[in-house]
Amino acid sequence: MFFVYIIRSLSSNKYYIGSTDNKERRLKEHNLGFSKYTKNKGPWTIVYNEKFTTLAEARKREKQIKNWKKRKSIEKLIKIWRVRLEA
Repeated sequence: MFFVYIIRSLSSNKYYIGSTDNKERRLKEHNLGFSKYTKNKGPWTIVYNEKFTTLAEARKREKQIKNWKKRKSIEKLIKIWRVRLEA
């Protein structure tokens, strides 16, 4: 199982989009500064994730979301996802 995830910095309110086979481990890595972009910008929390069967599918979706570039689009995706979780 593979995931596309969006994490949000609690200190800077920035978003980071990535893909992984283990979202909990990856979040720990971000919070420990293993990623150049997320280093020194944490703490980070997962605000969105999607499951995929293959890494190729996850990477394709990751690229799609990153290409949106607009913060508003990302926040809309997160909001829709949260509403679905609560239903």
